[in-house]
Amino acid sequence: MEAGICTGQTDAHIEYRVSEDHAGDKRPIGLQSEVWRAYEEMRSLAADSGIDLLIASGFRDFDRQLSIWNRKAEGKRPVLDQQGLPLDLSALSEFEVCEAILRWSALPGASRHHWGTDMDVYDGSTIDAAYKLQLTPDEYGLGGPFYELNAWLGEHAGSFNFTRPYQFDTGGIAPEAWHLSYTPLANVLQAELTLPVLEDCLSEADLMLSDSVVKHLALIHARFINVDVSAVSETRRHS
Repeated sequence: MEAGICTGQTDAHIEYRVSEDHAGDKRPIGLQSEVWRAYEEMRSLAADSGIDLLIASGFRDFDRQLSIWNRKAEGKRPVLDQQGLPLDLSALSEFEVCEAILRWSALPGASRHHWGTDMDVYDGSTIDAAYKLQLTPDEYGLGGPFYELNAWLGEHAGSFNFTRPYQFDTGGIAPEAWHLSYTPLANVLQAELTLPVLEDCLSEADLMLSDSVVKHLALIHARFINVDVSAVSETRRHS
């Protein structure tokens, strides 16, 4: 595959479909065609359990991820601590700011959402149209609106070749119970997202904190990007 697919610099591999959210709003969601098929099969099974499996986010291109990163680096969007509370960036070194952003947001060019294999999901049946989706651990924990979905995914997602690469805290990306990855394609793209490919992608980007990112890119790649999915895979079951 071309490097642009790994780094979000093309959407030639993406199939867009208009999807309706829990509030009835419609917008295009992008995934690879094979991923769409697996998702629709999983969604059908979820419906049998009373779950309305909806996608909050699918494909995200490089420029969108760059905007998220730069706005956080500039303090225009909040950067959160381990507890999900806003941090005072002025008290941190430049690399500490990078680390704090990376806990919750991928480095541009390194987001799994670039691949069209990954999505953020939630249950539309447990919330009303006025609910503002946050995608936070509390929503998927005990007492949260998506607690039952969290448990259902743990039992069934593997049957459709989905895993949750950020299910557990391994010191990199913060746990994301909502993040699904279609492993047959994602594993190939992850292997192709090498350090040289990422270096080349970032060399021309107008990236905030770029000096610190470039200096520590090997560490960032090992800790936040090169996720060992085999270590976090859900138990495989057959539907």
